[in-house]
Amino acid sequence: MSTPTFGALRSQLLDAAAALADGPDALAGILSGIVDDVDRALAEPLEIFPVCHHSPASAMAMARRLREKQPRVVYLELCEDMTPLLTELRNCRLPVAVQAFASELDGFPQDWAPLSVVAPITEASAEYQAIAYALDTPGVELVLVDRSTDHVFQWQPRKDKSAEQPAEPGVEPAEDADLHGDAVGVEIGDLRPRFAELEEHLLHHGKVRHWSEWWDQYVEQPLGDADYDTYRQVMVLIGSLFRRLAPGAHDRVGSDEERERYMWTRMRQHLAASGVDAADTLYVCGAFHAASHVAEFGLHGADTYEISPRTATKWHYGLIPSSHSSIEAQFGLASGSVSIAAAVFAKSLTRTGVVPYQLEGQQGGRAAKKKAKPVAVVPAPSQQVADRLSGFLARPPVLDALDEDELLGWSVEIVRLARRNGYLSSTADAIAVFETSILLAGMRGRARPTPYDFQDAAVTCIEKESVPGRRDVRRLCEIMLGGDRIGQVGYESLPPLARDVHDRLAPLGLKLEQRGVQRALLDIAGDPVLGKCSDLLWILRHLLPQGAARPIMGERRLGHRAIQESWDLALGTHFRELIELGYEGITVEQVLEQRLRRSVWGPQATAAVALGAVEDATLYLHSRRFADELGARAVDLLAAERTVDDAPDVLRRARRLLAHYRATEPVLPAWLESFVKAGYAHYCTLLPNAFVEEETGTKQVAAMLGFLFSMESLALSLGCDRAQLELAVAQSHPTTAGKTALLWAAQHQLGVLPRAELRERCAQLLDNPLVLPAYPQYLSGFVQALEPVPALAGFVVEAISQAFGRLPDAVLLPWLPTLITTLRKEGGDHVGLLVREAGRVFPGDLPTLDAWTPPWSAAAVDPAAPAVAPRGQAGPVAVLLAAHPEPTDTLAALLGCDGTWAEPAQASGTGPVNDLLTRYPETAAELAVAIGVG
Repeated sequence: MSTPTFGALRSQLLDAAAALADGPDALAGILSGIVDDVDRALAEPLEIFPVCHHSPASAMAMARRLREKQPRVVYLELCEDMTPLLTELRNCRLPVAVQAFASELDGFPQDWAPLSVVAPITEASAEYQAIAYALDTPGVELVLVDRSTDHVFQWQPRKDKSAEQPAEPGVEPAEDADLHGDAVGVEIGDLRPRFAELEEHLLHHGKVRHWSEWWDQYVEQPLGDADYDTYRQVMVLIGSLFRRLAPGAHDRVGSDEERERYMWTRMRQHLAASGVDAADTLYVCGAFHAASHVAEFGLHGADTYEISPRTATKWHYGLIPSSHSSIEAQFGLASGSVSIAAAVFAKSLTRTGVVPYQLEGQQGGRAAKKKAKPVAVVPAPSQQVADRLSGFLARPPVLDALDEDELLGWSVEIVRLARRNGYLSSTADAIAVFETSILLAGMRGRARPTPYDFQDAAVTCIEKESVPGRRDVRRLCEIMLGGDRIGQVGYESLPPLARDVHDRLAPLGLKLEQRGVQRALLDIAGDPVLGKCSDLLWILRHLLPQGAARPIMGERRLGHRAIQESWDLALGTHFRELIELGYEGITVEQVLEQRLRRSVWGPQATAAVALGAVEDATLYLHSRRFADELGARAVDLLAAERTVDDAPDVLRRARRLLAHYRATEPVLPAWLESFVKAGYAHYCTLLPNAFVEEETGTKQVAAMLGFLFSMESLALSLGCDRAQLELAVAQSHPTTAGKTALLWAAQHQLGVLPRAELRERCAQLLDNPLVLPAYPQYLSGFVQALEPVPALAGFVVEAISQAFGRLPDAVLLPWLPTLITTLRKEGGDHVGLLVREAGRVFPGDLPTLDAWTPPWSAAAVDPAAPAVAPRGQAGPVAVLLAAHPEPTDTLAALLGCDGTWAEPAQASGTGPVNDLLTRYPETAAELAVAIGVG
């Protein structure tokens, strides 16, 4: 649509374009198109209010216009499915973010989960003014017309980096810049050039560092006191300029046009259904969308657009805390820009006397609100609007006079803050900051220093070379000028789970909504009520990120309950995560049960994961039924596995659960018995291949053998066949040194390889110079063998000692680093056992060491000497048994044997025991070596 309203401006711009380009070309078309966009937007019968997000000028203009027009319907550019949450803003302290969250997806790729969309709301924003007016004014309806949360992900892939707002250079994110997590941000009025060269040009010629500063100087300040018509025309002009100068952003522009078609379709549908006159409505949208070119634009636009249906994904809605730094980080704004905007808005209210809208009962709001003077209702602007752009663009900017008192107060305050944070600042620095601020403002063409000029001056004069604390001077300036205000969600607006957590932790007497770390002391023995708080804290530790609930004293493990605990709690800092738990269930126990069930039945589930879930269910939920259900799943997962990568975890968890049930239950659970039987057969089947496969490590093979040997007695009692294990070991033929040592240990445990022969094989390895480089790997295998055969600890100490005693320094010194790194990497869990065994074998003082003879040496054990006394003489074993008959009598009774101790047998060494020892001397010899008996 074209009207003669801006004819003079159009002619002026076309003449300038022709002069610059030596004739009409694309530049003339762009300039003329911008004027046409302004003309079209202002001529629309449904009044369009263009805004920029977190703009004090937009908020001021919105407050003025709402009091003048008093519209009956306010159309707002915000996801339409977020409407029910807006009334909950009364219970919150701004800034907060309206959130839509989905963890179980239907219609989207599963690797996108969880999906999250947030729309931050601050007090110094036009959208909050519109929301407060509509919710607190009787007879006014607020209609959100933007696409739903579901359509956000239908139209814009979550990992589309081109759609993300680039961050402005210069400042690192602030301390609380992660309150929104990885949520997708939705906000009214994304007004920033999408043409990188244009933004660079504006920053260079504006003599500013980043876009937020340029916007403040050239848009915010001139429009702060402008009339409504001027404000609208300038905002639409800027939106049109950035829209037309967006080369290479077709995907982004296409998404914007989809949103515009959606919004205009929704508005026409509402007007048709409600019968409201378009003159009584107000459409609040970003200035970029006010200059729309789609056919559906306007009341009389095309009605051919069809809104696609939503997916079956179930969305949850709630409010989460936000902060100025979170908004800046998510939307690519300069650090401190939102805080400065809030300070400018508050100052503008004081200067102009405009009374803003504020929700009744709003937490953290202004203590006293002035009563607005009644204003006569002004009709909607006519289609013929006076040209304010020509004068505005031709008029030089009005330079504010220097406010020396304000700048002096800033300079003194920043020096005070700097001294508190470790800087060696003085009055001279305050004077330097004052004068440098004026100097920088003059160099940048403004008489009054802005907060950005002051920041640069403070950094230059105070920070110098180093930052003594964790906050630099730029961050201190942001705190001083307004601070990183952090919002808070009220108790009434919390989901049931979060309220339940607050109620159940009430006995602790802490302010859980407070940010920072708080110490909680629980005397569970003295106050049993605190035991339930302890149970809840352990579950929260399991569900929330690290640091939200951290135990300082006390632990929770199978078979153990602490009588006193100490916790560091930071639930207020992790309030967003706690609220998001409320989207998954009503209580934390329900959420934990759901997560454990999903992990066990998920595509990546393994037997180790299932056993861990059984342990968690036992520790935190105290549910035998649920633990049995997860245990049955563990049996199925183990039988289906074709690798043994998780064998160490399976062994460790199975042992722990077995010990727990043996200590607390009269009989083992049926699923655990089935797991032992299935594991015995499973690992016997896979053992030969595991010994030869290169991708299977020594640790995994040792864990398999550990499961087979440690669970053998139980497995045999349940019907397993030991011949299966013997056959599996016989079929194993390893090719690496570590696994060969493991095989020898397994053969020794089965009785196939006596210790004497094992000692002889190690001696042969030390005698072979070609094998010496691989000897550390053999030792590593023996150390790993302590998992299935812990009785080999003495032999491993012997093998290491033999290596150190026999090898020359020329061989030992280059070989020693490899031994140490190998043992540390692969045998760290068993070093303690070796140290204890070495402490038992070796003498404890130096004088004894000089005369000490190793028990495995030839002088200590004479192979030619008989292991037991010959027939007719009482050997040491027989004498020991005769002196202490009680253990033998008890063992005989258990075995059902009847017998008496004969005096001749004790005196002469004759009898069935001595006969048995005589027939099998190796056993007695091994026992004598083990206990150090000569």
